[in-house]
Amino acid sequence: MNKSDRTARLAQSDIRAMTLACAKVNGINMSQGVCDTPVPSVVVQAAKDAMEQGCNIYSRFDGIAELRQAIAVKLAAYNRITADPETNVTVSAGATGSFQATCMALLNPGDEVILFEPFYAYHIQAILAVEATPRYVTMRGPEWSWDVNELEQAITPKTKALVVNTPGNPSGKVFTRGELEHIAEIACRHDLMVITDEIYEYFLFDGREHVSMASLPNMSERTITIGGYSKTFSITGWRIGYSVAETTWAKAIGAMSDVLYVCAPTPLQYGVAAGIRALHESFYAGLATEYQQKRDRFCRALEKAGLPPSVPQGAYYVLADVSRLPGQTGRDRAMYLLDKSGVAGVPGEAFFEGPQGSRFIRFCFAKTHGDLERASQCIEQLTS
Repeated sequence: MNKSDRTARLAQSDIRAMTLACAKVNGINMSQGVCDTPVPSVVVQAAKDAMEQGCNIYSRFDGIAELRQAIAVKLAAYNRITADPETNVTVSAGATGSFQATCMALLNPGDEVILFEPFYAYHIQAILAVEATPRYVTMRGPEWSWDVNELEQAITPKTKALVVNTPGNPSGKVFTRGELEHIAEIACRHDLMVITDEIYEYFLFDGREHVSMASLPNMSERTITIGGYSKTFSITGWRIGYSVAETTWAKAIGAMSDVLYVCAPTPLQYGVAAGIRALHESFYAGLATEYQQKRDRFCRALEKAGLPPSVPQGAYYVLADVSRLPGQTGRDRAMYLLDKSGVAGVPGEAFFEGPQGSRFIRFCFAKTHGDLERASQCIEQLTS
């Protein structure tokens, strides 16, 4: 039997492909952002308690009240976003699930969506799955700067939305307030919606500030803010994400999320709600400090190996220039690196529309200290 046309447009994730290749050789997997660090005990205990207390049935399609309320409080305090937990917040199956539900609820076939390149591969797949058309504005390393004029030129009468991922995967780019204000002005002038992916909002380095697009003047009504706790609490397998939008959009996103996922796992929602309530600023500051140290260690290894990194400003990924390695494509170079060092990364083509992707490999440094040190030493040995 033939597959659907929309399935034919989707490609297997290079992230998962490299994970499988790494497993075959028992290597060190720095391809998938699985986050190997421990889960906060309060999060685990609250989920266990919920299970034991019988909270194992479907929740409301948009999430349990305790989690929606905790998210709304967090949004006000950290993101400077005012959200009604009853009408603006939708809990879904991970931030990727929230993004997919948003695309299905608010985009039509033929709508154009602008993304900044390098982009997160799953954003592209979600856009293609609803038969919308991605358009690109290229950022340039190592700082991943972009040109406002290029953004203006990318807009056509078919443009419906802009996607902003900050801190960014794979680039580690943290959009400044000034950059976001430029995007906001353009979005308002052209009547565009902005979909933000802010799941790495606490992974900020060198004193940088996280600014949410919806906190800017005139943007709360045209922004869908997507976040989650997969990365922050090291629970990537729990699939707890959320979106925040004005009431009409939130209702549509919630209805689509209901069709796709029914609800996020109920007892795990209780765990996340407890974590949000219990963990305070010191936890998040410690997270940023720990990951900055990991960034610095692995970037030193890349420099020593002659694989210059674009040092990330946030998140927990780094793009390294691997053009000195043999091969014609990023996948050739990623497989060479895996063979010689036992370290798996993702070919850069997964994150670029243009040919420059072949120069890069993306590494995830959300590893235990032991695994990260082992990977760093293996990478450094490439110089010999």
